Amino acid sequence: MTRLFHVSDIHFGAEDPAALDWFAGLVRDEQPDAVVMTGDLTMRARSHEFEAAAKWLEGLGRPVTVEVGNHDLPYFNLWARFFTPYRRYRALERMIERPLDLQGVTIVPLKTTARFQWRLNWSKGHVSTRALQEALALVEAAPQGHRILIACHHPLVEAGTRSTSRTRGGRRALAALSQAGADAVLTGHVHDPFDVRHPSGGGTVRLIGAGTLSERVRESPPSFNEIRIAGVEIETIARIMGATPDQPLSPPVG
Repeated sequence: MTRLFHVSDIHFGAEDPAALDWFAGLVRDEQPDAVVMTGDLTMRARSHEFEAAAKWLEGLGRPVTVEVGNHDLPYFNLWARFFTPYRRYRALERMIERPLDLQGVTIVPLKTTARFQWRLNWSKGHVSTRALQEALALVEAAPQGHRILIACHHPLVEAGTRSTSRTRGGRRALAALSQAGADAVLTGHVHDPFDVRHPSGGGTVRLIGAGTLSERVRESPPSFNEIRIAGVEIETIARIMGATPDQPLSPPVG
């Protein structure tokens, strides 16, 4: 069995120190095979926030892949946003959009952020043709028989949460990824956990969202997802700080 800890929206600069310590302690005690971080490491994309995030992630001592979230792009500095949007990410360079091949599992990154969009709210998702093609190439290169998990920041379609992603190109991307063989899409952004089955690309793909470890909670307390993969089975458990027992999220088959 392969075990992943899926965490998102830590928001260094508005982080919850108790939640971070709780998560790091579970990583140390339970030693998951990898940590999947689906974006919004920072609150304002400031250098000191990235440095704190890098130090914390490296301290986990596990393989980590990190996706870029909308909060990780400079917002007030338009020059930096357009011309050097990822310069402050250098401390995390080896983790950013890092594909992971684990026992029976391939994790594929998909970029859903944009430096500019033709709409007022730039926090929402966008899947470019280039980003989709890069992800599809990695899906096609995955070892035969692997469960394929896509990791991105924004949900590609809405999952019934209070917050929304409104991802442009998301439905098209989900259909193409599902048809190519993706089993699930791991996301963040909405700050509440979910796991739903969604018909797409002629089949069914799992949409799995993680909560937040920041002070910016929505409906749920600070949480992350534990994902267990055994053969063809994928089980999702919401690990909620202060809650006992943990809450299975996996939808029933059928």
